Amino acid sequence: MISRDRRTPLSQWWWTVDRLLLAALTTLILGGIILSLAASPPVATRIGLDPFHFFNRHVMFILPAFAVMIGVSFMSPRQVRRSAVIVFGISLVLLAATLVFGAEVKGSRRWISILGISIQASEFAKPAFTVVVAWLFAESARRPEMPATSFALAALLVVVALLVLEPDFGQTMLILMVWGSLFFMAGMRMIWVLGLAGAALGGLFSAYLFVPHVARRIKRFMDPSSGDTFQVDMATESFARGGWFGQGPGEGTVKRILPDSHTDFVFAVAAEEFGIVLCLILLALFAFIVIRSLRNAYRTEDLFTRFATSGLAILFGVQSAINMAVNLHLIPAKGMTLPFISYGGSSMISLAYGMGMLLALTRQRSGIELEATGGHFARSYA
Repeated sequence: MISRDRRTPLSQWWWTVDRLLLAALTTLILGGIILSLAASPPVATRIGLDPFHFFNRHVMFILPAFAVMIGVSFMSPRQVRRSAVIVFGISLVLLAATLVFGAEVKGSRRWISILGISIQASEFAKPAFTVVVAWLFAESARRPEMPATSFALAALLVVVALLVLEPDFGQTMLILMVWGSLFFMAGMRMIWVLGLAGAALGGLFSAYLFVPHVARRIKRFMDPSSGDTFQVDMATESFARGGWFGQGPGEGTVKRILPDSHTDFVFAVAAEEFGIVLCLILLALFAFIVIRSLRNAYRTEDLFTRFATSGLAILFGVQSAINMAVNLHLIPAKGMTLPFISYGGSSMISLAYGMGMLLALTRQRSGIELEATGGHFARSYA
């Protein structure tokens, strides 16, 4: 047992961290282990690997990811902001390097190999970008004379330019949504919000006109007969096959034929083997994490904490919604992982970093911690 009376860093963390939020995230991570075991062996076997290759790697990624999440959750808001600035800077360098040195796969350069480890820099850029922009908007509201909003816009343009050059339009849209949400929360005029929304739609239309694979995906979504919709068709059919309670662990068939059943379409595997009931439980977990985080953000008076917590919650929620919507054929297909469920090392560790910052920002700061910061903890981001 961890006593309230023992004033150690661990006891202070345990009694101030949002334990319900931590429990929900841990449950999601454990659920990802089970679904990885269900979805990944057929994929590995099909490409000539050991049946448990992806499962073993998934578990291997979880260990450092969980350590990152817990370690980051010990940080103060000032440390969260500083770490985000560092990670964001490194991510920009890696994104630029990916365009030059990254391996080209299906017409895109999204991965770069460093010391034999493949890294998707855009995954790490997302949570760091969210916190940096939240800090800039908070500074803009606190000190209007500072050009912080202009810096936030410049950061957006740089990240979007690098992502479009890869190209990775799924991550670009996600970044734009998060930035736009924070921009709106910061109290900017509606005309600016509408203008930016129009610019985003114009960019999407331009991508449809000039980027062939984007046009193909949109056309296949609008008119399935115009191209190959095998993966999406099988994913949506798996929900009907699974029914409410599923066909049972290991009894699914969609994972045997879908190339991405362990990544983009793991939600479909869950539906077929464990049923719609499990899918609703997963949906409830994602919703709980987002809603509780937004509630915590609403209750704080510190602008940086409010904006950063809200931004990280929106990032997490929108990414989850995009993956599930693709599986249900509600939007065109995008290469977006389901947080903590899909296979992927960069995704897993970057999500752990983002959720670690979320846990750190939503901690209830004790009087001891306030004294340690000179009684000005709410302004510690300055």
